[in-house]
Amino acid sequence: MKKLMMIAVLVVSSVAFAQNIEPKLEDINGTVKATYYHENGEIQQEGFFIDGKLEGKWISYNANGVKIAIAEYSKGEKVGNWFFWNNEGLSEVDYSKDTILSIKKWSKGSVASN
Repeated sequence: MKKLMMIAVLVVSSVAFAQNIEPKLEDINGTVKATYYHENGEIQQEGFFIDGKLEGKWISYNANGVKIAIAEYSKGEKVGNWFFWNNEGLSEVDYSKDTILSIKKWSKGSVASN
């Protein structure tokens, strides 16, 4: 009977794992560290909230665990330099108070600004 119960628990937990994975929320010195997951269990993004607003550095990963973006927030607003990696190279977007100030793209050793 114990073996049957153990198998049932494993089957139920594996089915639950295959479905939506709940984010992990941790209280760290008055801030909330949030970690969101892809369906395969890999981290999708992680960062912090203060008073319910995005704060500080947020990092995003693809389903294979490869970093694809770094963002910065202050009181819920996009600020600072954001970096995006893709097949074409690296893009940097400079924000101030949710407004884009500049965009730079690096591709095969060259820099292009917009």
